[in-house]
This record gives sequence, structure tokens and C-alpha cells, in this order.
Amino acid sequence: MSLAEPAALPVATSAAPRLHVLKRFSSGFKASLPAYLLLLPSLIFLALFTYGAMGRVLIDALYQRTTPKAPVRFVGLDNISAVLADPAFTGAVVNNLIYAVGTAIPSIGLALLFALARTNVVTSALRAALFLPVLIPMVAASALFLFIFLPNVGLLDHYIGRLLPVLPNWLGDPDIALSAIMVITVWKNAGYYMLFFLAGLQAVPEDVMEAAHLDGAGPFQRLRYIILPELKPTFLFVIVIATLNAVTQVDHVFVMTKGGPANSTNLVLFYIYQQAVEHYDIGKASAATLLTLAALMGLTALSFRTLANREGGP
Repeated sequence: MSLAEPAALPVATSAAPRLHVLKRFSSGFKASLPAYLLLLPSLIFLALFTYGAMGRVLIDALYQRTTPKAPVRFVGLDNISAVLADPAFTGAVVNNLIYAVGTAIPSIGLALLFALARTNVVTSALRAALFLPVLIPMVAASALFLFIFLPNVGLLDHYIGRLLPVLPNWLGDPDIALSAIMVITVWKNAGYYMLFFLAGLQAVPEDVMEAAHLDGAGPFQRLRYIILPELKPTFLFVIVIATLNAVTQVDHVFVMTKGGPANSTNLVLFYIYQQAVEHYDIGKASAATLLTLAALMGLTALSFRTLANREGGP
């Protein structure tokens, strides 16, 4: 009996920490259970419609199916090769790059200009006017501009008809159709980006601005050396948002041009729509989606890595 008792002591002492850990985990789980239950609907929605959809796209990109009743055939990476070799996809990528640069720069410039303007009755009214298009759905805005751009009878031709000897076909000329589409995006998104700059300006230290003013720094010097450096995180964030909008906003293309004329307004997302819906090439559409997603994720990671390096992160 005396020899058995010491042997039981290590078992009891080793089991005690485990029981303590289990009790702490159980109490922590019980305390967090209401939060998990509240998050559960959103997590289910995220799993089904985001990660589930991404997994389905990844699988579909490896198979080929040309009609709804056609047998599915495994092709590996052939769909990605076919997309990269497709001139229509290359043209859509080039159009999207031009569209992204041509919409992001004016939109961000206007947003920053209105955010930096001295607050008074006039600038407040102008800010409200700049923000109002954000509340209009893109389909409704496209229908409005479709009437504005109508040749000969549209509002634009009505007002500039006396200034130009020959009126252009704003949506029918391949040389200017993409520019007309850009105008809608700038008009629609500038007010949205302005909100981020207005929020970013709240973080600019007032004491630093006052000290610079007392030291004789002019408005442009304060803008260059104080305001713009403080707005760098906001700039990076807005650039990412503007890039995502340039790739994901396709309603106006569908309503106004359907990618024409001569594919001059065909963007990547509309190309994916054509492959999936019009040609029913699910594999090719999925491959184009994966390529687009990889490019966006790389750009986003690069932007936030730059922001982390600026703030002294890892």
C-alpha cells in the first residue's frame, strides 16, 4: 500500500494542469458563445456565397463544358491558356487598364479637391452635389447618360451643337466610346471617395498646422509637407477601392454599349459575362475570373504592404 501511494501522486499532479486548462477553455467558450451565435448567420452567408463560390470557380476552371447538357471534361490548365491566348480577353484587359487609370485619377483628384476646399455655404452645396450621384444606382445613372449621349437629339448634342461643326457619336465611335463610359464612373464615384478624404483630414494634427502657419508656411507648403503625407494611408485605401470599382462595375457597359462598338468598351467583367452567359463556356469564364482575382489580390497585398512599411509594421 505504501509503495502504490507515491505512484499515484504524479498522475494527480500531471492531470491538474490539464483540468485547469479545460476549465478555462470551457468558461471562455461559454462567455464567447453569444458572440459566435450572433456571427453565425454572417459566417454561413460568407461561407456559402464567398468562399463556396470561389471554390466552385476554382473547380470549374479545370473542366470544360460548352452546353448545359454536354458532358464535363477535365482539361487542367487549358482554360487558362485559352483565356490568355484570346485576343478578346487581351483587349478587355487593355481597356480595363485604360478605364481604371482614366477614372481613378480624375475621381480621386476631384474628391481631394472638394475635401480640401474651405468649408462654407458654397463648398458645402458643391460637396452635396458631388455626393448625390453616389445614391443613384448605376443602372439608373446609365439610363440617364444614355439619354444625354443620344446622337443629335441628346442633351449633350443639344447644348454643344452650336460649337462643333460635326457632332460625334459618343457611344458609337470606337475612339471615344470608352471615354464616354469613363465620364459616368467619375461622376458616380468622386463623391464616394471624397468621404474618405474628409475622414482622413480629421487625423491631421491641428497643432502641427498651426505651428507651420506661425512659422510662415503657406497653404501649398502645408499641403505638400503636412497634409499629403498624413493622407498617404487614405490615398492607398482609395486607390484600392477605385481599382476594385474599375473591375467590378459593369452595369453601365451592359446598359449602354454591351462592349461595343468593335469591343472598344469591353471590360474584363463583361468578357466573363459573355463567356459564361452568351457562349456558356463556364470553364473559360472561371479561368478569366481566377486571373482577375489573382491580379486584384496581388495589387491589394502590395498596397497594404506599402502601408504597413510606412507605419513601421513587419
